[in-house]
Amino acid sequence: MSRSSTLALPDNPHWVERLAKYPADHRTQHWPLMGSPAWPLTVAAVYLYFVLSYGPRLMKTRQAYSFKTFIYCYNVYQVIANSLMFYTVLTSGWTTTYSLGCQHVDRSASPESNRMATAMWYWFLLKQTELVETVLFVLRKKKRQISFLHIYHHVSTYFIAWFACNFAPGGLTSFSVMPNSLVHVMLYSYYLLSAIDNDTLRKTLGRLKKYLTTLQIIQLAVIVAHSAQALAPSCTAAPKALVYSYIPNVLLVIYLFYNFYRVNYNNAAKSRVAAPTKLD
Repeated sequence: MSRSSTLALPDNPHWVERLAKYPADHRTQHWPLMGSPAWPLTVAAVYLYFVLSYGPRLMKTRQAYSFKTFIYCYNVYQVIANSLMFYTVLTSGWTTTYSLGCQHVDRSASPESNRMATAMWYWFLLKQTELVETVLFVLRKKKRQISFLHIYHHVSTYFIAWFACNFAPGGLTSFSVMPNSLVHVMLYSYYLLSAIDNDTLRKTLGRLKKYLTTLQIIQLAVIVAHSAQALAPSCTAAPKALVYSYIPNVLLVIYLFYNFYRVNYNNAAKSRVAAPTKLD
C-alpha cells in the first residue's frame, strides 16, 4: 500500500484528531485518500451538485440513457467485491482473536492486522464506488429512485467508512462491514437475476422485494445493537465522535427504511411496488 496521498495534508491535520479526540491510525492515515478530509468532502460536494442540480438540468431535454451492459457488469462486480469483503473481514480477526465485546483495533504490524486495515480501506473505496448508482439514476431519468433515503444513506455511509478507516480500521468498528457486505451480496444478486428475461423468475423476485427491505432493516438493527456498547465511557475501541454520529445516523436510516417499507408494501391500494433502494 502506498504511503502517499495527493490530497492529504502533511502528517494528517491535527485539527481532525482534535475534533475526533482520538489519534489517527499510524498506518492508514498516510494511505491514498486518507489523512485530510479534503477528498471525501470534495467527492460528496461534486456528487450532491450533480445529482441534485447539474444532472437533472443536463437530462431535462435529453433522452434517458440505458447503460444495460454497464449495469450488468457493475452488479457482478458488487457481488464479487462484497463477497470478498465479507470473507476478508471475517477471517482477519473475527474468527481468530476478536470478541463481540469492546474489541480494540490491533495496531501491530502483524499480517492479520494489516489485512484488516487494508480491508477497511477497500471498504471505503467500495462505498465511494456506490455513489455512481445515483449518477446512473439521473442519467437514466429514474427520478423515483433518487429519494432522500437513497442519497442520505450513500453519503453518510461514505463519510463513516472514511472516518473508520482513518481512525479505527479494525476492532469493533469493522463488525458492521460483515452484515453490510452480506446483505449487499443478496441485493446485487437480486438485480442480476432481475435482468434475466423470464416471467416466472420475475414474479418470484417480485415477491421477494419486501423481504430484501426487511433484511436491510434487520442488519441495521444488529449493527446498532453491537455498536451501542461503544457508548460506555469504559469502551475506547472507537472515537466517541464516530460513535455519537454513527448510532443516530443508523437509527435515522432504520426509520427511513421502515417508512419506505410502510409506504411501498403495507399500502394495499398501491398497484405498483417500488424496488429496494439500490441500483436496479
